Formats: sequence, C-alpha cells, structure tokens
Amino acid sequence: MKRRFQIVAATLAVGFALAGCGSVDGRSGGSSTKASTGSTEETSDMNMQEAAERSDGMLDAVLDQIDPEVQWAHGPTTTGSCDVTRRRTVMTIVSAERRQSFLDQVEQFWRKSDYRIKAKNNDKVFPAVYAQTKDGFGISVSFRGKGQAFFEADSPCVKESKVADSASEPNGPAYEGVYPLPRPNVHSDYWSAGAS
Repeated sequence: MKRRFQIVAATLAVGFALAGCGSVDGRSGGSSTKASTGSTEETSDMNMQEAAERSDGMLDAVLDQIDPEVQWAHGPTTTGSCDVTRRRTVMTIVSAERRQSFLDQVEQFWRKSDYRIKAKNNDKVFPAVYAQTKDGFGISVSFRGKGQAFFEADSPCVKESKVADSASEPNGPAYEGVYPLPRPNVHSDYWSAGAS
C-alpha cells in the first residue's frame, strides 16, 4: 500500500511540474488563452526575448491588415516562469455596430496565416476570437469595457531570458508610463459609426 501511494504521489508531482508552462489562462474579462501545446523544436531553442519579438511580429501583422487603419498603443508586457505576453490596446472607437466587422477582418487574416481558431466568444458586448499558431503561440482579440479592443500574443514555454520593451512604434501617442491606458478616444468615420 505504501509503495502504491509513492507511485501515485510521484506521478502527480511530475504532472504538476509539466503543467507549469503553456497552460490555459482563463482569466476573466476576456483575457487571452495561453498556448496549450507542447514546445516544438522551433520554439525549444527560442528564448523569451526572441519569443517577445515573434509576438510583436504577429501583432504588427494583424494590426496592419485592419482596414481602415486603427490607432493603437502598447499594453503591458508580462512574463511567467517560461513564457511572455505582449499586448496592444486599440485607441480607435469601434462602435457596437462595427465590432463584428472588426473581428471578421482579424479572423480572416489569422485563417489566411494558417492559425487555428481555438475559440470565439459571440457575446454582443464583449466578443472575442482566440487563435493559435502551429508553433504554439496564442493570439487573441477581445472587446472589453467601453468597447475597447485588446490584442494579446502569448508564447509557449521558452528559455528564460530578459525581455526588452517592444521595438514596434505605435501609430499614435505612446502613453509611456501611463497605466491603465485611456479608454478609446480616436474617432474613425468607419469604425466609430453609430457610436454615442
């Protein structure tokens, strides 16, 4: 009996250790979903700085595809024991009438980029789309308070390293040292149509 208990305890310990990286992060408020696949050979040699740069590239690419252009600013970068999350906050007002069009553009681009759509939240007020790359990066877009759109890109488990600020230049005010960022305050003839 004692031997069986030791085997069960050892199995549970290994399971908890393996669950430490790349877990699903189901925080409330529409936060993104962490990548849940194991690291591939490509990401196993990557460190956190390289993963942050890859995430920046993913975020730059999707924001470049939104037409007409929206203004964005950097959100906070966070790191875990072996992963990193980059964030972008949309400063353009996206009216309730235009949110689905916004999400459709994003989803279409991610599908063309061969990302797997993992989940969608079709809530009228706080819709969201969650996707994942073949190499285990998670990326999401979600609408939250005051209809503000947020993008997040999460790395899988990679080698620990220091992470520098993003080199991507926002296409509006940088809001350096400002947290939380202001609510959306940039009017667009298209995206803001019907907003009160």
